[in-house]
Amino acid sequence: MTDFSLADDLSLALALAAEADLVSLDRYEAVDLVITTKPDRTPVTDADQAVERLLRERIAASRPNDTILGEEYGGGREPGRQWILDPIDGTANFLRGVPIWGTLIALAVDGVPQVGVVSSPALGHRWWAARGHGAFTAPTRHEDTGAAARPLKVSAVADLAGASLSYNSLIGWDEVGRLDQVVDLVRSVWRSRAIGDMWSYMLLADGALDIVGEFDLKPYDLAALIPIIEEAGGRFTSVDGVEGPWEGNAIATNGLLHDTVLARLGQPAHN
Repeated sequence: MTDFSLADDLSLALALAAEADLVSLDRYEAVDLVITTKPDRTPVTDADQAVERLLRERIAASRPNDTILGEEYGGGREPGRQWILDPIDGTANFLRGVPIWGTLIALAVDGVPQVGVVSSPALGHRWWAARGHGAFTAPTRHEDTGAAARPLKVSAVADLAGASLSYNSLIGWDEVGRLDQVVDLVRSVWRSRAIGDMWSYMLLADGALDIVGEFDLKPYDLAALIPIIEEAGGRFTSVDGVEGPWEGNAIATNGLLHDTVLARLGQPAHN
């Protein structure tokens, strides 16, 4: 084990995010952006690869005993201290010029995320948390960099009729046999949208949304989000109520609605 505190690790993650933003934003809307397709048929750009290489190099230099799991260059779940990286969450948005994308940096200890940073330079914001240290956000645009960080806090909405939901993709729910359940949930809430990617979870942590859920996810899509949401007062589990980023799907809420949402989603429909 090391003598690094979570505050030390958070400081490192924030510094890494600032460096990553310079790389990704430089390639955003670049006319010579290189786009290829991975074996799983998802797109990858030269920016995804460059950001992850940078993060891996910096972590290897600063935390040589820690392991790394990243979207572009692999790794598996490991005990002890592990950095979990998504260099550009929302690559499809990135390559189309949609500003909803960002770099996700997490530190997990024995599989449990302890530190999370989400940085979205195109949106001009960064969000972060460490266990026991609260969750915060601040602008990152040059003209706003003097603005103080402010705490994040989930909403106090306690009933579905007043709730705002982001479901990401109806196709994702349909593919796992839960389309009827999510449509029922959509009909029960005040407002529903398919915002998608990391921004919907950050809106939840900031009290602007109350429920977020989606399928077809990897640990690097989720690990950085969990400390931020939970330190802001929310809950984060799989659709079946399992904690952590390892189940391939997610339900995040303000906490007050969580059990109700899980119960409404229920089990997959059988055709």
